[in-house]
Amino acid sequence: MICFNPFPVVRADFRRNLLLVWVTVLLVALSVATGIAVISQERSLRLGSARAADDFDLLVGAPGSTTQLVLTSVYLRPQSVPLLEGETWLKVAASEGVKYAAPIAFGDNWQGHPIVGSIADFANRGNTLQPTLGRIFARRGEAVVGANVPLAVGATFSPAHGLHHAPDDDDGHADTAHAVTRYTVVGRLPARLNVWDSAILVPVEDVWQVHGLALEHGAAGGRHIGPPWDAKTVAGIPALAVKPDSVADAYRLRGQFLNARSVALFPAEVLNDLYLTLGNVRDLMSLLAITTQVLVVLAVLMALLVGFLARRRQFAVLRAMGAGRAYVFSVVWIEVTLLISLGAVIGALLGWGGSMALSHWLQLQLGFDMPVRLGLSEGILVGALVISGALIGLLPAWLTFRRSIAEGLVSG
Repeated sequence: MICFNPFPVVRADFRRNLLLVWVTVLLVALSVATGIAVISQERSLRLGSARAADDFDLLVGAPGSTTQLVLTSVYLRPQSVPLLEGETWLKVAASEGVKYAAPIAFGDNWQGHPIVGSIADFANRGNTLQPTLGRIFARRGEAVVGANVPLAVGATFSPAHGLHHAPDDDDGHADTAHAVTRYTVVGRLPARLNVWDSAILVPVEDVWQVHGLALEHGAAGGRHIGPPWDAKTVAGIPALAVKPDSVADAYRLRGQFLNARSVALFPAEVLNDLYLTLGNVRDLMSLLAITTQVLVVLAVLMALLVGFLARRRQFAVLRAMGAGRAYVFSVVWIEVTLLISLGAVIGALLGWGGSMALSHWLQLQLGFDMPVRLGLSEGILVGALVISGALIGLLPAWLTFRRSIAEGLVSG
C-alpha cells in the first residue's frame, strides 16, 4: 500500500520539473510585485506629500496657477511665479486672526540647497519648532539650516549668485560696486522629513537686498528684520504663508483674499485634486496589474493542465499501487496551490523591495520622505491570488480524480 502522505510525491514532482516550477513561480511573482508596487507607491506619495504640506495652513499668492503656487512654495520646485504685491500681502499680515504671515522669497542657493527668505516666526513655525543646535536668526546676515544641509553652526557661506548691482541712488549716480553677501549659520532645525530639510532660511530682507529690492527697512533701516515693514519700500513676494489663529479664521481669510488681486488657498485642497488624478492613474494601473495576474494565472493553469495530462500514466500507476482517488486529487491540488502561493509570497517580497528602492530614488528627486507601508490593499491582492490558486487547482485535480486507472494506463 502506498503511504497516505502526498508531500513526498509532490516534492519528487517538483524536483523532476524544476525549470517549470521556477518559471511558474516567477511569472506569478512578477505579476504580484507589479500590483503591490503600484498600490504602495501611490500611498507612499500621498503620505509624503501630505506631510510636506503640514507647515502651510493657508497660502496667499498672486493670481495664477494654484498648483504652481503650491509646488513652488511648499515643495520648493523652481518655477517662475507672479509676485504678490507688497500692499496686498501687508494687508493680509495685518488682518485679524493671523498668528503670523510669513513672506516666502526665493533667492539663491548654496551647492544646490535653496536659500529661502522669510521671518523668524516661520523658521520656528510659531515657536513650535526649536533648533537642535543654536538658535533662530535674529539679524541680517544670519541663517538657519535644515537637517540635511551640510553646514555646521558657525560656518559662513555665500549664495551662488550673491553679487548684485545696486540701483541708482537718489542723486542719480549709479553705484557699480559689487557686494559679496555672506551668511553665518546660527542654528540647525530638526528633521521634518520633507524638502525643507534641505533648505536654508535667511531673513527675507537679505534676499530682497541681494536682488536689489527694498534696500531700506522703513525708519528702522540698518540690520533690523521682520515687521513692521514700510509699505512704500516693501517688495513683492512669490507667496505668503499664513498661520491663522483658528480654523474659522483660516476660512474667513481664504474667502477675504480670494479676489482679483490675490489667490488664497489651502494646500490640502490642491493636493486633493492631484490625488484624484493620481487615484485615477492608480486605478488604471491596478486594473492592468489585475488583468496581468489573471492572464498569468490562466497561462499557468494551461501549462499545468498540459503537464498533468502528460503525467496521466504516472497518476494511473499510483492508483494501481493502491493510492485512492483522494490521494491523487490532493497531490495535484497541493502542487498547483503551492506553486501559486509561493509565487504570491515571493511577489509580495519583490514588490515591497522594489517599492522601497523606487521610493528612495523618488525621495532624491522630489526632496521629501516617502514612507513605504504595506496595507490592507496589498494583503487583499496577495490573499485573493492565493485563494484563486487554491480554487484553480481544483480543476486539474478534478480531471485527474475522475479518470479511471485503465484510461491512464492506456493513454500512457
